[in-house]
Amino acid sequence: MFDSLPQEITHDILFRLPIKSLIQCTSVCKPWRSMIINQSFIQSHLRQKISFHNQNDIHLFLVHSVSGHLITSVRTHRHRTVVSKIRQEVFSVHYDNQDFDKNFEIEFPSALKEELKNEILRVVGICNGLVCFADDMACYGNSFIIWNPIIRKSVTLPNPGITFPMYNSIPNYGGFDAAIGFGYDAMTSDYKVVRVATPKNKLQGPTMAEVYSLATGSWRSLGSVAPQCAIYGREKHLFFNGALHWPAVSRARDDHFILTFDVGNELFCKMSMPSSVIWSYILGLLLSVSGDKKFIALFVMNADSKDSYLEIWVMKEYGVKESWTKLINLGPQGPERLFPRALCFRRNGEVLVMLLKGGRQLGFETNISKHELVSLDLVSKQMESLEICGPYCSVDSYEESLLLPDKTDAVSL
Repeated sequence: MFDSLPQEITHDILFRLPIKSLIQCTSVCKPWRSMIINQSFIQSHLRQKISFHNQNDIHLFLVHSVSGHLITSVRTHRHRTVVSKIRQEVFSVHYDNQDFDKNFEIEFPSALKEELKNEILRVVGICNGLVCFADDMACYGNSFIIWNPIIRKSVTLPNPGITFPMYNSIPNYGGFDAAIGFGYDAMTSDYKVVRVATPKNKLQGPTMAEVYSLATGSWRSLGSVAPQCAIYGREKHLFFNGALHWPAVSRARDDHFILTFDVGNELFCKMSMPSSVIWSYILGLLLSVSGDKKFIALFVMNADSKDSYLEIWVMKEYGVKESWTKLINLGPQGPERLFPRALCFRRNGEVLVMLLKGGRQLGFETNISKHELVSLDLVSKQMESLEICGPYCSVDSYEESLLLPDKTDAVSL
């Protein structure tokens, strides 16, 4: 019956279908498949889906949670051994509604974990339905993966080019710290992974950067980073306003700022933090975006403060230091003094927070009984449990898409 329809009508019918139905339609006939995997169709379908969700206030989060995960670092005279055990690892999509209802779970393909250095991959970021992973949870590996969980296709990136020699005989993180960012270049419709590597010893050289292009399938050196700085290696970046943002500190350790990277023109810049943020080895910094997606947000977690462990700031005017506004101070919670680690804003203005026992979460904690995901009301300072517990949890805004179907190096899973 559909064979007799004009192409424009067939296109309009397919355009209105949900992604899972479109995936099934690619097997119906070659003309349908060609239409669905066409980049113009994919981009238009994504824009329409985002617009529909915004108009109807439908927003999704992808939650990566691990329960029963134990990481123990055992240091000997010359080496450090990492022992880990996973009971359950879950990827789940949740509605950003009052009850944080689970929409569905996603099975992570075991084939992607072959030949990795870590038992689980860290979610670097999510952009238009593509999830970027790094193999750097407990020790640095050279594996990076871009995965579309809905169409079950992935691309494994080639090894990056920047490395440094071992430092102080510590094998886990070698002679450098590496920060990763993932963003979209709207000018070229390309997705890019940016890697910023800082040698632990300043005598080894400057902080260097490289960029991977999904369109070309290769890494390219960006040379040394200006301004010279170090980035908190495994802290999440923020992709906002066409640029990647990382909390950074000068190599002299005397200045905190935000390092930005414009994904289009591939230039680094410096953005000021609030004046009250003073560098410390125990300071935790995380960037997010406000619930209405208009402002940059900064979560400051200070394990040295007894009464103000968590500060939440927003920048009311992009790039203007004087526009930083503090929204809340929050100390350890309850008689057990659970420490709040902010993750991201929700659409209603609340903040998703992990309550941690024992202060800042540098990696995984061995005690999982007091790690809980809650929603924090910034006005009342009340917290509501979302019934997700475990030593590790990451939460990212998520939108389903058809991206990756025509990539020749994409692997079906």
